[in-house]
Amino acid sequence: MLFINSCKKILTGLLFFISLFIILISCDSTEPPANISLTLKLEDVSCTEAWLQLTTNNIQLPATINFLINNNVAQILSLSTQDSLLYIDSLLPNQNYSFQVSSIQHQESGISSNKVAATTLDTTSHNFTWQTFEFGQHSSSTLYDVAIINENNIWAVGEIYLNDSLGNPDPTAYNSVHWDGQSWELRRINMLSNCNPVIYPPLKAIWAFSENNIVFTSGGSIGWFDGINNRTDCTIRPLLTGSINKIWGSSNNDLYIVGNSGNIAHYNGTSWSKIESGTTFNLTSISGNNDEVYFSGVNSFTNEGILLKYKSNSLSVLANGKIIGANEVFNPFLYGEFQTVCLIDNTLLLGGNFLYQFKFNRWNYVKSLPENFVNGNSNGSMRGFIYSITANKGNDIIISGDRNTLLHFNGIEWLQLGEPYDPLSNTSHRSTKIQNNIVVTVGFKGNKAMIMKLVR
Repeated sequence: MLFINSCKKILTGLLFFISLFIILISCDSTEPPANISLTLKLEDVSCTEAWLQLTTNNIQLPATINFLINNNVAQILSLSTQDSLLYIDSLLPNQNYSFQVSSIQHQESGISSNKVAATTLDTTSHNFTWQTFEFGQHSSSTLYDVAIINENNIWAVGEIYLNDSLGNPDPTAYNSVHWDGQSWELRRINMLSNCNPVIYPPLKAIWAFSENNIVFTSGGSIGWFDGINNRTDCTIRPLLTGSINKIWGSSNNDLYIVGNSGNIAHYNGTSWSKIESGTTFNLTSISGNNDEVYFSGVNSFTNEGILLKYKSNSLSVLANGKIIGANEVFNPFLYGEFQTVCLIDNTLLLGGNFLYQFKFNRWNYVKSLPENFVNGNSNGSMRGFIYSITANKGNDIIISGDRNTLLHFNGIEWLQLGEPYDPLSNTSHRSTKIQNNIVVTVGFKGNKAMIMKLVR
């Protein structure tokens, strides 16, 4: 009896240790630590692309994850950082998608992120009709800039030379053209002042807030125009060491100009102040929003470009570009002159020799534009040098420039508008604006000033 009881005690002890061993095995090192999480957030979406921010917590790196689109595994990704920006392309326009990620190491534990829903943008229409207008009878007439107030109120500025009533060349230029909804009228804006001895000088740039709140420049002074009368402002003149090239502003209290020799100035509604750019490049373009402003410029003698960013009263160089040799670049992406810049939502577009985009702190070529890369056909069987970029949204962009370049991006592809692209063309689109379904582009065609008005 004692033996049997001893055996029972021994058996009971063995069962206890076996049970404990099984429990210990079930708690081995493959179990995920507590509070593992994957969080997904949609940052932006285009017609064919999506950008998502993935934030991880307590996950061991490196890690592999499944990326799911509409509940199906689309990619297997390797993570090396706690936070990652995920980029997805080859999506379809105007489609609903759901995105999610799950941990491969912890499949049995079901470690997955939240689901994120997104609808890709639809494409916009390429279907524009157009009219071309030419002005000028002698010398070299050209238009430098344009502003669309509405479909019945459009201004273009430059210099247009006509003959007088006797048929002789009139040396006094018309410096603006106005569209009233029916026709273009040549106008002369009086800029005579203490700092401007010429009554009707060529006008170099325009920015319009409304029909009675328009800003002109002759290059050396500013004109405040109410649609009928102009008030010349000479107070900016002492701040300048070169001609003004462009005007941009979010309001009368937040207006910027850029010009040759690195000139930047800001108007706060009361007075002008100089912003030291730190460059002698000719600054040629401005774009921004209420938070940040960008200035681009060129050195045409050395084929260099510069892009400046102004935020919180601080100016910094965001990009440099330089043509070093036939097959060399200053850095992996940026090359040549930066003639024009355009901020569209979360994307910065930069144009000149090529078209670049800066999105989520990354530079790249705009890959949808054919031959838009170093060692591609930079002289262009598709386009010339880019002077202007304008956009409604990321799926409605127009670039324009030399050789009759006028290309529209509908979210998927680029299409030449108006007359065909011609590598031998003497037509140059120097400034283009889009507003909803109206596009106006100005420049020159041979020795004549040219306006093309497009409507869809």
